[in-house]
Amino acid sequence: MDTLARVNKMLEKIMPLLTPSSVVIGVLAGSHLQPYAFLSPWVFAFMTFAGSLGSGFKEFAKVLARPFPLIANLLILHALMPLVAWGTASLFYPEDIHIVTGFILAALIPTGITSFLWSSIYMGNIALTLSIILIDTMLSPFVVPLGMSLFLGAKVEMDMALMMQGLFFMIVLPSLLGMLLNQVTAGKVKTTLAPKLAPFSKLGMGVVVAINSSVVAPYLSTLDSRLIGMAGVVLLLAMIGYLMGWLIAKCCKWDRGVIVTLTFNSGMRNISAGAVMATAYFPPAVALPVVLGMLFQQTLASTFGKFLEIVEKRPAQSLEAGHDQKAG
Repeated sequence: MDTLARVNKMLEKIMPLLTPSSVVIGVLAGSHLQPYAFLSPWVFAFMTFAGSLGSGFKEFAKVLARPFPLIANLLILHALMPLVAWGTASLFYPEDIHIVTGFILAALIPTGITSFLWSSIYMGNIALTLSIILIDTMLSPFVVPLGMSLFLGAKVEMDMALMMQGLFFMIVLPSLLGMLLNQVTAGKVKTTLAPKLAPFSKLGMGVVVAINSSVVAPYLSTLDSRLIGMAGVVLLLAMIGYLMGWLIAKCCKWDRGVIVTLTFNSGMRNISAGAVMATAYFPPAVALPVVLGMLFQQTLASTFGKFLEIVEKRPAQSLEAGHDQKAG
């Protein structure tokens, strides 16, 4: 157990480098990893299960009593940012429907599970963070296909039923199993099984990223002005997500814990899930903006963590006290 805890701590420290390195490995390995693409949904389901062990159904009750920050975050994730992504992609890539599709998919996928880690480090509202992750995850089989249909209509062929089924088995079912296990064990699984699975979950993220990067390797192998420009657009949109969450929480005059939570949950995305969806249900080019997002996500999270420390003074109380801040 001590060894696993040390490995997990080490992986947490190198998180900003883990996903970009995995992208590079996937591109370099190319065709050697592509035959293992079928493993991605299974590895991701394990990651979702491991991430859900830390929360039970009680978190919902706390947050639903004062739901406005939750609602605001969901609107940022699935209304405002997809609209910004659609407008930006249509402006820069009007003739390439697959790239536009990739940008919209990257904006519609649920918030990132690792936002829990960053919210914990910078003393966000943990109950709100978990609720946003879990509720957004549960809604994803409906929100993602519906959003894709609304923005793209009949421009891109999509098997909506198959996509919803994939999201259910890859995200919703493992989440429910993890939460149920937490509930049945009265939260004990959070301190017994969850820490043991945590390092494997982080390694699983690297595996999923590498496998899905190998699928789009032909598009990433040539570093030209178009690819660099696309990476710049992806970076800009990711930064807008973080800033939008921070600005809206600030304007609503919510407390520091809620501001931190909305900043991370609005900026981060479950990019591993997005890459799996892109490669499973769309042409390879659709995955390009999603995979490019992997290069920046963890580094941006670290950067905005430092930003929050500067603009939002860290309270004097302990980390545990910060976790109990009210959402509203």
